[in-house]
Amino acid sequence: MTEIRRRPGDGTGGLRHGTTTFESLREQAVSLRREGLSRRQIRDRLHVHNNDILNRLLDGEPAPEWTERPNAKNDLRAKARDLRLQGLAYDQIQVELGCSKSSISLWVRDLPKPERTRTAEERSAMAKRGWERTLETRDEERRRAKQEAAAEIETLSDRELFVLGVGLYWAEGTKDKAYDRRERVIFVNSDPDMVRVYVAWLRLLGVEDEQVRYSVMIHETADIAGAEQFWMDFAGADASQFLKTAIKRHNPKTIRKNTGEDHYGCLAIRVLQSAGLYRRIEGWWCGIVGATSEPDQRNRT
Repeated sequence: MTEIRRRPGDGTGGLRHGTTTFESLREQAVSLRREGLSRRQIRDRLHVHNNDILNRLLDGEPAPEWTERPNAKNDLRAKARDLRLQGLAYDQIQVELGCSKSSISLWVRDLPKPERTRTAEERSAMAKRGWERTLETRDEERRRAKQEAAAEIETLSDRELFVLGVGLYWAEGTKDKAYDRRERVIFVNSDPDMVRVYVAWLRLLGVEDEQVRYSVMIHETADIAGAEQFWMDFAGADASQFLKTAIKRHNPKTIRKNTGEDHYGCLAIRVLQSAGLYRRIEGWWCGIVGATSEPDQRNRT
């Protein structure tokens, strides 16, 4: 008879009372599995947070159908094989399905090759259309994945925005150094969405608009006046809150990629008389780091 002894902090799972037999614990796990519970639900129900032990407890028990994610690749593979059997070449299958030729090759390489009837120019044109179709499919998958992920956020509580803002500032804001004291709250970014979240965070902290100053930082070859107007409209701030624009001189040896019409440089956001706020931000960040270093992190769900 195998016994599992519970020791504080050993990560073997939360057996609440001294010891228990592996066999009795497995009976509970199997029973819960057959009731349709997922691994996570069984883990939380039995307080077993060690994956090795959980694997042993559920060995031989199939997962319930509701936990299995549909695999779109299986459907594509079946369609690719069917098209290959109809005599289509890789390029034609790619046009039809929008998947890469490397995937098609893996799926149909055991099937007979169709006889080539097209010229090199026709094959080249077909390959181009196939690649365009693949890119369209990837763009659609990328768009759908982003939409689904965005829907998972739903609403954002003040607490969540608070913690998010601390991390956002510590990633993109100025930091104080022992050799270079900079206890000032200054945030610089070129992404309007990042700026929007940051400004919402400042307002959550009670920072008044009168305490904030803005300045544009942009390359001299860009549309400086257009960028200044964009950020002024975006921030909804008075012109008096905008400081002198910082112009970056052009290096002829450097090829700039951020030259599109929607590039407006960076916006620097300064909070006046912000030494006290900076110290609190640094303290909040230290608190986040400390909280993630607690020994019970592995048991969080």
